[in-house]
Amino acid sequence: MDSFELNNGVRIPALGLGTFLIAPRDAEKAVRHALAHGYSLIDTANAYCNEIAVGRAIRESGLPRRSVFLSTKLWVSVYEAPQAVDKTLRRLGTDYIDLLFIHQPAGNWQAGYEQLERAYEAGKIRAIGISDFEAPELAQLFAGARVKPQVLQTEAHPFFAQTELRKKLDPEGIRLMSWYPLGHGDRSLIDHPLFAELGARYGKTPAQVILRWHVQMGFIVIPGSKSTVHVDENADIFDFSLSGEDLARIARLDGTRRYYTATPEVLASYANMHPNFDAD
Repeated sequence: MDSFELNNGVRIPALGLGTFLIAPRDAEKAVRHALAHGYSLIDTANAYCNEIAVGRAIRESGLPRRSVFLSTKLWVSVYEAPQAVDKTLRRLGTDYIDLLFIHQPAGNWQAGYEQLERAYEAGKIRAIGISDFEAPELAQLFAGARVKPQVLQTEAHPFFAQTELRKKLDPEGIRLMSWYPLGHGDRSLIDHPLFAELGARYGKTPAQVILRWHVQMGFIVIPGSKSTVHVDENADIFDFSLSGEDLARIARLDGTRRYYTATPEVLASYANMHPNFDAD
């Protein structure tokens, strides 16, 4: 698989397995299969409530820890909890995390980010991430951070390519990681005639064309699935390239649809959510 270099010199695979909305046992099976079939990036989160299962699958894969790039996220309710990073490490059964995010710009996210900076400086994490930050929060972060983040995870897909946000990220060398890369199951994206046409030309599925678009845009992409067939298909995107004309046609879809908007009310609700991080 291709990889990208982050702004601190750490390399990250261009494509990985996401585990959002996947129950622990299914996540364990999906991670085990992915690691056995060429994946090395696995993404999870405190709030996905499957970290224990994901960690178990990584340990039982037989791969050296250094061969797996593990990313996870601190949830809002533990931004001010002094042991949040260490508890995350214990759930995952590892002594370091390759990329650790704060999950939302909600609650006392500044305290959460300071936790990540301390963990980074202590060698407990190799890279710092932020998730779902928009331009105003980015400005606050840049004004006060000791350590620049390496990755922003956010909604991105051909219908919403984050064109304006990338104007803030690119000068800082912050890499975008796409969630909802296939439109969160929206058939109007996967079934769009353009992707059917391109898929037929390249001998690929529409989903594979869309995932290839992400990689050529320079995005890290983490499609999630518990289907082994889909996990395998999602990784089969490195033997073709979209042309400049293809990319220009896809660019005309930008701005069509966005699936997630973090209203002040939604952000405020996150601080009161207490998922069962220890689900197994």
